[in-house]
Amino acid sequence: MQLNGIKPAAGSKRDRKRVGRGIGCGFGKTAGRGHKGQKARAGGFHKVGFEGGQMPLQRRLPKRGFVSLARNDTAEVRLGDLEKMKADTIDLAALKAAGVVSQLALGAKVIRSGEIKRKVTLKGLAVTKGARAAIEGAGGSVESPVKPEQGAAVQKKRGAAAPAGTAETEAK
Repeated sequence: MQLNGIKPAAGSKRDRKRVGRGIGCGFGKTAGRGHKGQKARAGGFHKVGFEGGQMPLQRRLPKRGFVSLARNDTAEVRLGDLEKMKADTIDLAALKAAGVVSQLALGAKVIRSGEIKRKVTLKGLAVTKGARAAIEGAGGSVESPVKPEQGAAVQKKRGAAAPAGTAETEAK
């Protein structure tokens, strides 16, 4: 055993560091703050990311990409989720009631993931080509498919205005 290898017992507690209590404690005089400068002063606080007036790193770096505001409006629904549902006619309200999609979802798109073996009727939901083939192959049907781009999210942002080029807009 060497003196430099002695350690306190596991789980033991050390006394807290008492700074500014004289030269004998090792943290006297400046109390571990160094000499002068903002961090040595009382109340010398600056916010996270502050670099002394220099342009902070998070503002110097380029911002890349695009984040759509409608990214959470359309929910994805798997064929396996439709198989588990008890309803034969499935629309957005039925999906919300079953807890398959969020209550905040403004639309849903069925994707081909999993299997469906029973007959279901989809109303007002967007469907991929593969999912449509699987549903129709099981004897089901897809009524009034809606593309997510033309769904509730976009109409909500437009203020439920009619798309350009329709009879309603040309009549104005």
